[in-house]
Parts: sequence; structure tokens; C-alpha cells
Amino acid sequence: MVNEYEIKKEICDIGKRIYNRGMVAANDGNISVKLNAHEFLCTPTGVSKGFMTPEFICKVDENGNVLQANKGFKPSSEIKMHMRVYKERPDVGSVVHAHPMYATSFAIAGIPLTQPIMPEAVIALGCVPIAEYGTPSTEEIPDAVSKYLQYFDAVLLANHGALAYSDTLLNAYHKMESVEFYAQLLFLSKQLGGPKELSKAQVERLYEIRRQFGLKGKHPANVCLNAKDGKPNCHSCGACASSGKSESDADIVAAITKKVMQELGL
Repeated sequence: MVNEYEIKKEICDIGKRIYNRGMVAANDGNISVKLNAHEFLCTPTGVSKGFMTPEFICKVDENGNVLQANKGFKPSSEIKMHMRVYKERPDVGSVVHAHPMYATSFAIAGIPLTQPIMPEAVIALGCVPIAEYGTPSTEEIPDAVSKYLQYFDAVLLANHGALAYSDTLLNAYHKMESVEFYAQLLFLSKQLGGPKELSKAQVERLYEIRRQFGLKGKHPANVCLNAKDGKPNCHSCGACASSGKSESDADIVAAITKKVMQELGL
């Protein structure tokens, strides 16, 4: 049986980590954990993630309705975004949303994280696309994020921040750490004349290593959002993380359909 108090303590610990690492400022960011199909724990709105204690944590159902919250606390205003992830990704057990400095800067500049610059990022993340801008606390952000959920485990939010999700809270946090580290390395290497990217063959070999490891989650190594002939991964085609700017929705749907049919041998 799940020990909810221990999970609440872990949420507080991760909250301190993202706050102490400068991934959030003031009361920014939010964290949630799936207990079962109908119950979720989440951080409250209007509270610094660096100063939470277990009694701060709220419990909601799959629709974001409050099941339990101590006086003075209510669920994060971004709970809709979390619930969309859980609904469309049954394998996800935790969601972390933060505003890491470098990753958010790329999101503000409209630059997705697609350049293959280090093996760890290629294997762990693949590409990190940018979901179109949405007004916070509305359905606009969940709708924008939705189209990327089946293909990636981390997403930049245009002019907003970053979203990471995985099977456990610790793994979701590690995804967020990896996104920020990737963004920081890419930013700094650009100041030094530009990164020397891994070749297409090197990326394909890393993708194969990931497949052999049987790592959990979604990844372009398995299914590429904009799979193209001769360009099987999003690091080489670059279109997967372009926020839909390079292709129409019809083209994207056609590409997905083609890939699914190939996977099914049709």
C-alpha cells in the first residue's frame, strides 16, 4: 500500500531541489504524483516550492477536483496540464513543471533543443520540442502539450518554462535536470563558436543502444513525430521539435499515420 506521507515528503524534497538549483523563483513551478487511477498528490498554488512541508500537499482526483487539502491550501493552478499528461500517458507516475533558466530561455527564444551534442542527452531525451504558447491555468497549455506527449518525455513551453514526466517522481525530476543541463551546454557551446554535432550515424547508434537497454518512456528512437524517408530520427530531420512551424497539421497527421502503419507492418 502506498505510504502517502512518505510521498508527500519526497515531493517536498524535490521542491527544495528545484528551488535551490534556481529552476523556479518565488512561488513558481508545480509537482504531482499519481497514487492510482483516481487519486493524485500535488503541490499547492501560491507557495514556494523550496519551503514546503508535507501538510502543504493536496490530493485531487483525475479531473483536478480537490479530495483533500488543509486549510489555506489549494491545488496548483496548472493541475489541468498535469492531468492531461496522466490521461494520455498511462505509463507516467509523476510530472514536474519548472522554469529552469537556460531551458526557459530557449523556450522564450523559440528554439527547440534538437541539436545532438552529447550522448547522454541523445539517449535520455532525444529532442525536446516547444509546445505552442498557452495562457496559464487554462486548457490552452494542456492542448498545446498534448500533441507531443506520445513522442517525448520532456517539452519546453513557449514563453513559459519546461515540463518533464516519467514513471517516478525522482525520474521526472532527473528528466528536468537533464533538460536544463542540455540547454546550458548548448548555450555555452554556441558562445564558443558553435557545437560540433554528432553525426547522423553516431545518433543512430546511440538510438540503437537505447533500444537495447529497453529504457522506459517515449523517445524518438522508437517513434518519430515527423518521420521522413531517409531521415528516421528527429535529430536528423529537425522537424519533430519545431512546434509545428515547418509542417501543417495535415502533414504531421499523415507522417504519424505512415509511421504507425509501418510499425504494424501494413
